[in-house]
This record gives sequence, C-alpha cells and structure tokens, in this order.
Amino acid sequence: MSQEKLELEKSMSPAQVWALALGSIVGWGCFVLPGDMFLPQAGILGTLIGFGVGAFLICFVAISYSYMIKYAPVAGGAFAYAYVGFGPSAAFVCGWALVLGYIAIIGIDVAALALIFRFLFPGVFEFGALYSIAGWQVYTGEVILMTFATLLFGWMNYRGNSFAGKFQVMLTFLLTLGIVSLFTGSASLETAEVGNLLPLFAEHRSMISCVLIIFAISPFLFAGFDTVPQAAEEFTFEPSYARNIMIIAILCGFVLYALVTLAVGVAIPVPEMLAKMDAMRAAGGTAWATGEVAAMAFGKLGAVVLACAVMGAVCTGINGFYIATSRLLLSMSRAGIMPSWFGDIHPKYRTPYKAILFTIAIVLLTPFAGRSVIVWIVDMSSVGTGIGYLFSCLAARRVILGSTGVDQRSLKLFCCGMGTLASVLCIVLLLIPGSPAYISEASRWCMVVWVAMGVFFYFSNRSAWAELPEVQMRRNVLGSDDIPVFYKGAAQGQPQTVSE
Repeated sequence: MSQEKLELEKSMSPAQVWALALGSIVGWGCFVLPGDMFLPQAGILGTLIGFGVGAFLICFVAISYSYMIKYAPVAGGAFAYAYVGFGPSAAFVCGWALVLGYIAIIGIDVAALALIFRFLFPGVFEFGALYSIAGWQVYTGEVILMTFATLLFGWMNYRGNSFAGKFQVMLTFLLTLGIVSLFTGSASLETAEVGNLLPLFAEHRSMISCVLIIFAISPFLFAGFDTVPQAAEEFTFEPSYARNIMIIAILCGFVLYALVTLAVGVAIPVPEMLAKMDAMRAAGGTAWATGEVAAMAFGKLGAVVLACAVMGAVCTGINGFYIATSRLLLSMSRAGIMPSWFGDIHPKYRTPYKAILFTIAIVLLTPFAGRSVIVWIVDMSSVGTGIGYLFSCLAARRVILGSTGVDQRSLKLFCCGMGTLASVLCIVLLLIPGSPAYISEASRWCMVVWVAMGVFFYFSNRSAWAELPEVQMRRNVLGSDDIPVFYKGAAQGQPQTVSE
C-alpha cells in the first residue's frame, strides 16, 4: 500500500473523544494554580466568576468549531479551518501558534510530575543534583522520571489511538473521582466553613481586575476541547455529535476547576493558607496548597486520593495533546507548509508516527529545562490557543455567509460573533501593557523567539507550497477538492449547504 493511500484509523468512540477533551482541559493547573494564582490574585469569587465567564464564552468557540468539524471533518482542526476561510498564509500563522501551544502544554504536564512526586515521595527522585534554573533545582532522578513518562505516552500514541483512547477514559474517571473525593474531604473538616473563603476578591485588586485576570487565561484553562477536531478523521460516529461532546467537556471542566479551588479555600481561612504557603517557600520547601488540603482531610491517605486525581489530570493532558500535536503537524505536512516527512502514516498502526516522534523529541527537552522555565510558557500557550480560536470562529462565519441552505443563519452568526469576541478579549488582555493579565517579561521573550522561528519556517518553505495549484492545496488540506473555500483568489467551486 502506498503512503499516499494510507489513512488514519477510525477508532475513537464518543466516550473516548469526550475523555480526550475533558482530560486535556483539566491538567496540572487545576491542582497547582488554586494556591499559586487563583486565590492570591483573584480571590474565590473573582476566580469562580472568571471561570464561569470564560467557560460560557468558550462554549461559543466550541459551537463555531462544531460547524467547521461538520463542514470539514479532517485532522488539523483550526489550521484546516483557517485555510478554508483565509488561505495558506493565515493557516500557517494559526498552525504555528497552535503547535507550539500544544507542545508547551505537554511539557508543562510532564514537568508537573516532578512536583507531584516531590509531594508524594519526598527525596526519592531528588538525587544527582545537576543545576538550578529560576530557583528550581534539576535532579537526575526527576529527569529520568519525566523522560520515562514522555517516552511511555509517545509509545502509546505511536501504537495507535485504540488503546490510548481506552486508557484516556480510565484516567479521566480517576481524575473525576479524585477531585470529588478531595472536595468532600475538605468540606468535611472541622475547620471548614464558608467564612474561610473571605476575602471574596483579592484585596490588592479591583473586583473587575480579579475576574479579568482569570478570564484572560481561559484559552489555557479550557484548552483541550479543541483536541476534538484534531481527531475528527478518527471518529467512529457522525461529526455532528462533536458539538455536544465539546460543550459537556467544557462545563465539566468548569465544575472540576471550581471544586478544587473551593476545596483549597474552604479548609482553613484563605489568608492563613496563603501565609502558610509563603512560609514553606521561604524555608525552601515545596509549597502546594492542594496537597496540604489533601493531607489535612485524609492524612496519609490524602496522598493516595490526590495521586489519583493529579496523575489522572497530568496523564490525560499529556495523552490528549500528543494526539492534538501530531494530527496538527500531519495536516500542516499535507498542505506542504511543513516538510512531507511529518505526514507519513505508519503502515501497521495507521498513526502519524513521524509527527509523534518529532513531538517526543521536543518534549524530551522538558526534563532538563526545570519546572520554573516551563511555567513561563503558560501565558504564551494561552495566546497561541486564543489565535487558533479566533481563526476558527472567523472561518466559521465566512462559511455560513458563503453557503446556501443554512438553517438558523442568524443564530449561528451570533455564536460565531460571541466566540470571536471571547478570543479577541483573551488575546488583548494578555498582550496589552497595563492589563491585569499582561504576560510576564519572561513569557514575552519566549514569544519573541516563537515568532522569530515562525518567520524563519514560513519563508524557508514558502516557495514550495506557494507554487501548488489551489485545487491541489485544497485536496491536500481537506482531503477533497469538492469542499469550497472562501479566501480571496481561491476557486470557489459550488456553494455548499450547511446544516446542523
């Protein structure tokens, strides 16, 4: 069988796709950020409102994605949609933003393993001190641990989505069970009371600033639902079901984020908890508010409860974004925007195995970078995913306006408009100086490097794909030249009917 005829295997059920989305949404940040960012910078009510507003508006983004999944059910997600609406140059910008954002999230989750094991097994993996980066000591033992995890999940995805999808469902169940148990245990403490949640907003910020700083990172917090369109070619079900799968995953993610944050806030007074964490950091310890609450609620058993939740969150995130990254690279390769090497599909396992190997190679840098450096990429990842959301919503709007037989056109355009608004707000809040969510200097320098690399790759490969006939490019990206595209200069073909 020739390489050109090989296709991805249709192996992912609705339950597996939902687990892929939810597991990717609820990652390490759900357990680390309540004590490090949410409560100290926004307060409990500012955080919950920020979660709610973010989830509500991101649902409109998901609805826009669902229109495009049905219109073009191919791997690549926002990259393919940006091509449909705006052409290959815009698709490159969107794809480059997303591929680094996805790889960054894998790296973040892999790096979180070091924090988890420092809490669960103090000192066990902290041997062979190498060097210190931004205050985080890198140890040989932790490098071995993170390298093993990177290779394990890479191997599972190399072998195919059938096993990886089933494993994702199991891990997502453990994740949910662990979070519910953590909240129940915290709320049952003798010291637990609603008054512990005061102050409702961070005292050094206005109420609106507290909400905006949480809302601005919504693309990072809820990034994961967009792994669904990346796996569209592997659905065993109709693409029309994707909308409900994504929305349910976002809402479940909102609930799980809220439960963990409430568990940390209700156990003891928030100012007392934050002061305790500051004291632990000053003493050179590992300050982890979620872990402290688990120990208070369950004693030694708390480590087991928290391990189920956190390992579920971290592993589902790693697995989910391995899938998303490799499928995005596959789609960019098909278009000729990335080297054809990335588009090779394994003749036995029917996976984009070379794209997976590339992802493994990049993520293997994570264990040597130190967790502090990886955390700098959080804001940059939010910008990257926000760009992907923006292109998808705008492309969906163009498809709806340019297609015939569109039922509920006004409602669909409203959803696309709301999704666009959410995306623009998040990007602006992160990039405009003076914004309460303005990204850190370290993150800005990471973005400079990221953009410079993008400019290099764009111009180094542009001559190859710019010469492709538009019909051939469309066939490469969308799998068919019968699907109309809507950018200037494209051969429009026959208008297509778009319905629910």
